[in-house]
Amino acid sequence: MRRLPIRMQTSKGNNRDMFPERIICLSAESADICDRLGAADRVVAVSAFAPGSMRGGRAVVGGFSTLKMEDLLPLEPDLVITFSDVQAQISADLIRKHYTVLATNQRSLRGIVKAILLIGRAIGCPDRAEKLASDFERQLWDLCRDEEPHPRIYFEEWDEPLITGIGWISEAIKLVGGDETIFSRPDAKSSRERQVEGSAVCSADPQIIFASWCGKPVDLRKIATRPGWDVISAVKSGEIYEIDSPDILQPGPGVLEGVKKISAIIEKWRGKSNRYDADSTESE
Repeated sequence: MRRLPIRMQTSKGNNRDMFPERIICLSAESADICDRLGAADRVVAVSAFAPGSMRGGRAVVGGFSTLKMEDLLPLEPDLVITFSDVQAQISADLIRKHYTVLATNQRSLRGIVKAILLIGRAIGCPDRAEKLASDFERQLWDLCRDEEPHPRIYFEEWDEPLITGIGWISEAIKLVGGDETIFSRPDAKSSRERQVEGSAVCSADPQIIFASWCGKPVDLRKIATRPGWDVISAVKSGEIYEIDSPDILQPGPGVLEGVKKISAIIEKWRGKSNRYDADSTESE
């Protein structure tokens, strides 16, 4: 019987013949993960939202929900990595053209860990993926806080309509000592399921507002001057902050930067709150 013309990887070698050599990352976090795993040299194209270091010298074949198929096809990728239901049609179109597609769908902090491991195994970097995932989890737990008080928090992912944060954001806020339970939608499968009414935000009276509008800068003044929002504690005290989208909305190891910023702001708020309580007690 003739053997298939392929070379299997052995425990003694480290050849990559069985793994993709031409990778296209259509989500920012997959490009970042490939870079951190030492596979940047195999990434031939990325999306417009990929980290700047990964856009240089590579073809940009689309945005997040768009794809320039005519630019992708000549690159002849071995693997295309996509993310979420937003890229479902793109994934389907590529599969119909007989390309190999890895579609990740992480919606939680644990999901991010699994995505790192999955991508690492798929591109032949399992050991580096194990280390990256382990470091990510360790750094997250280093940020864990449970001190009182826990500020009521509203995280805004989009402004028209109002959409609150996706699962990993709610988990991160809780991890670092914030209270976003009134807006948490852990079972939401789409952004539509995370829509909230402005009146609901007013009723919840958040003490801190974080905003990160995917693909466009946040207008903090617009948030502060919404009709009826002048009664909200966060608006009255000026506790409204932008978190850059690449630091919190791209579900890869890069979300650590956003979590650190959120943690620092909560710690600063807690310090002011404790001083206020102490001053009130002394005045009594």
